[in-house]
Amino acid sequence: MAAAATPGFGGSHRRRCANVRRAWGPEGDSAERLLGRGEDPRPRRRWLLPLEDDAWCDRNDIRYVFSLPRNSVVEGNSAEWMAQVKEAHGLDCCSHRRFGELWYAAKTWDRPRRVIVKAEYLRGENGAASKANPRYVVANLAGDARVIYEDIYCARGNMENRIKEQQYGLFADRTSCHGFAANQFRVLLAAFAYMLVEHIRRTALVGTELEKAQVGTIRLRLFRVGALVVTSVRRLVVRMSEDYPLRDVFARVAERLQIRAGVESS
Repeated sequence: MAAAATPGFGGSHRRRCANVRRAWGPEGDSAERLLGRGEDPRPRRRWLLPLEDDAWCDRNDIRYVFSLPRNSVVEGNSAEWMAQVKEAHGLDCCSHRRFGELWYAAKTWDRPRRVIVKAEYLRGENGAASKANPRYVVANLAGDARVIYEDIYCARGNMENRIKEQQYGLFADRTSCHGFAANQFRVLLAAFAYMLVEHIRRTALVGTELEKAQVGTIRLRLFRVGALVVTSVRRLVVRMSEDYPLRDVFARVAERLQIRAGVESS
């Protein structure tokens, strides 16, 4: 799960966690697999750990890694690491980063928690001045601080890209209806369309120039194509323009989908 903290964060994620565990069953290892990744959870009770009390995630064995806004305490405790990367930058004018960890407790937390520190000093690009770029994340995960930050926390960006892909490529942001249910249905249609295009991308577009294309590109170049469709009792023929640049890709995709569906092509 990846989400920005909002006032409704707790209840919705509690239901999702319960639904996932019911789907996997009591014999599964869902407790080890459930991971919450979030952006900018203010150090308040409901926003850091998404339910009635701060220890909910820990009591229910939910793994989490959330960004932590800067404050004077964590900045003071990580000042030595920031001084080291700034000194390294002063020697070669390159960007430098290092990782560390500390224990910190906001006033509303029930106990101190592990905070991963990314101390970084960035080289200025295109005339911009060099600057410090510290980041802090709070996590109950075990393991190396660099791995937790770069491989687990930063992976949330890929999830956000998939959401944007659905919004911009399949119009999931078109929610102009007056009723909530109608808007929800439109979002569900966009989600179903994304699942369909993702299935085609994962199974039928492998090895083609559209293998890594976004869904909007696939929709425009593979689906939104002018053609003459001729039907008869025995078959359906799609006659495409000779100038269509992706005729071979279209034919390959159609053949692969037919094979997967167990349909003979003619």
